[in-house]
Parts: sequence; structure tokens; C-alpha cells
Amino acid sequence: MLPIHFAPLQGFTESAYRLAHSKFAPGIHTYYTPFLRLEKGEVRAKDLRDLEADHPYHLIPQIIVRDVDEFNTLTKAVTDLGFKEIDINMGCPYPMQTKSGRGSGILPHVEKVREILGAVSQLSQADSTSEGLKFSIKMRLGLESPDESMHLLPLLNEASLAHITLHPRVGIQQYKGALNFEAFDTFYQECKHPLIFNGGITDLKEIQYIETRYPKLAGIMIGRGLLANPVLAAQYAGLPCRTAIETLLKIHADVAADYARRLQGNAQILDKIRPFWTYADLPKKIRKKIEKSKTLKEYMDSVNELA
Repeated sequence: MLPIHFAPLQGFTESAYRLAHSKFAPGIHTYYTPFLRLEKGEVRAKDLRDLEADHPYHLIPQIIVRDVDEFNTLTKAVTDLGFKEIDINMGCPYPMQTKSGRGSGILPHVEKVREILGAVSQLSQADSTSEGLKFSIKMRLGLESPDESMHLLPLLNEASLAHITLHPRVGIQQYKGALNFEAFDTFYQECKHPLIFNGGITDLKEIQYIETRYPKLAGIMIGRGLLANPVLAAQYAGLPCRTAIETLLKIHADVAADYARRLQGNAQILDKIRPFWTYADLPKKIRKKIEKSKTLKEYMDSVNELA
């Protein structure tokens, strides 16, 4: 039985969602925050607030950087909050990040990766007064070519990393096109760190296929598949759980209540909560009602039809 990690998704897996999911859907080994980033040289305040929320579950903050200076700034911000584990995003495929050399956009820049990994190794060393930090990397095969990850693998193998999570697509694919299992096979065989598989997993059969094909895997990371079916990890582990739609409604109620406490006005709450159902398998008629609802009451009336 492989550990299941919940992938971070911007706009979805914020603190309120993670808390509700951990409450109603067992089976997750580790949750990851949507990536923290710098704006005008400062750590975004909303990212820090997301870290400060209660998290009675295993949580690893994720950061996204384009160079060692950004790495140092964000790492300090995270460790100042008491975290001892940090995940580095080298996989985000969205052009807003890749064009600035962040996410999968950093993968072609070997020297920048080398500098970051050097800082990782320094900070990972335990000293006489404290335990060293633990770093991991979530990455793609490359920005444009799988060769990019293979060029980096010797550096990665020598770095002080807790694990690597690999999504077998290149950045320019975003989330389209086939997974490149052949390239993943090669990386899997030569990677010296615990390796986690991420990408395109939506049901139990796919989990079982990955588990069988890669018996040395350290875990599986799932994002959109868990947003669609929040009890997927519980089903895999054979844990008692509600149905997917029952669990989604439970999570939704908690998330909506959190938004009602924090946000101002029904229009703002509606704009924030409506995307909750993006990846869920809903009846077409109800999905249309949710998407077209103009008031919070119309929206909640539509959601209540799912019960």
C-alpha cells in the first residue's frame, strides 16, 4: 500500500479545503500547500495566512522560485513559522510562471538549479543545536524536452532531498497530451531518491496500475482526481468512507462556512465557492444551474439538489 499525497492546486486546496478534507476523507499521508511566491520582493501575505491556519494533518509548504535568492527568502519565511519540511515547485506549467523562469521554467537552467540545490544541501545539514530542514522537489520531465530532467538527474542524485515527485509530462503540455511513461521509466531507474508518481490519476485502477508498474515507488500524488473523488485515497486503503458526492457535500459545507466568516458580501462568497465543483462528476442539469446561478441563494439551492 503506497502513501497517497494530496497535490497542491491553486485556488482549490487552501487551508479551509484541506481541513475539511482531512475531517471527512481519511487516507491522505501528506497535504501540500499551493506554492508560496514573492510579489515585488515580498512573500505574499495571503500565502503566509494559509500556512498559519490550523492543520491537524501532515502539511508540507511548497515554494516556487527562479533563483537562489528567492529560495532563501521564501525558505526563511516558511521556517520562521516553524516548518521543517519544504517542497520546491519545479513543475508548474503555466506560462505566467514558466516565462519568469519559475516552475518547470527553471528546468532548462542547470546552473540556477545547481545553486538552489547547493543551498538545500547546506540547510539540510543537522548541527549541534537543531535538526536540519528536509527539502523535496516536485517537477516535470522538463519545460520542452524530457532530456532536461535527465541532464539534472546527476545533480538531483547528489542533493540532500527527502524525495522527488515527478509528473511525466513537459511543461509546455500543461495538462494535455499523453503521459510519457518511457521517460518516467528511465528517471525511475536512475533516481537515487525516493520517487513519487504524479499525473493523471483519477481512479483505483490507475493507482493499482502505477503501483504494479513501479514497485519501488515511495508514493503517489493525486490532485484533480481527489477533487473529483475526495475519498479515492480512502477507497484505495480500504477505509470506511461515504460516497464521493456525500463527501463533497460535507467538505463544501465546511468550506462555504469558512468563506462566509472571512469574506464580505454574498457576491464575493459566490465567486470564491463556485469553482469548488470544477472537477466533480455532476449531473449536467445541476452543473449548469450551479454555473449560471447569479445569487448565492440560487447557487445553494442548486447545490442542495445534489443531496
